[in-house]
Amino acid sequence: MPSIVKEVGETFVTLVKGFSVTLRTMFQKTTTENFPVVPPSVQPRYRGIHVLQRDENGLEKCVGCFLCAAACPANCIYIEAAENTDAKRISAGERYASVYNIDYSRCIFCGYCVEACPTDAITHGHSLDLAPYDINALIYRKEQLLEPWPPRKPAVKS
Repeated sequence: MPSIVKEVGETFVTLVKGFSVTLRTMFQKTTTENFPVVPPSVQPRYRGIHVLQRDENGLEKCVGCFLCAAACPANCIYIEAAENTDAKRISAGERYASVYNIDYSRCIFCGYCVEACPTDAITHGHSLDLAPYDINALIYRKEQLLEPWPPRKPAVKS
């Protein structure tokens, strides 16, 4: 009999704790974002669609080393490397990625590719637009991932 009373008491305490969280948050003001008009706010460590970076001279940072593709557990990065020439210099290294594709239907946004990159060529961006109607649109090519040059100026907050 004492064990049943003890279990009922513990159950009651657990229910009170759970409902107290619900009751505290139930009467707080809700947060609503006006998405189409105002861009959504994301946390600084948000892992969005990848961005291929450029150096200060406008050259691509990717040297086609394949380390990001090797580190990817989902096997969603496809790279083809080509040699740089003096007449046509794409990156600062000897090679560059002539083809750089990421299949976002497979990507799990783990960040291993970002950690593996020795030149910091690939980073996570803050874009949220990843809901197309066609699955083939989820394959992003190098032109879509490259940071524009010259770089965009940050918006001035007033």
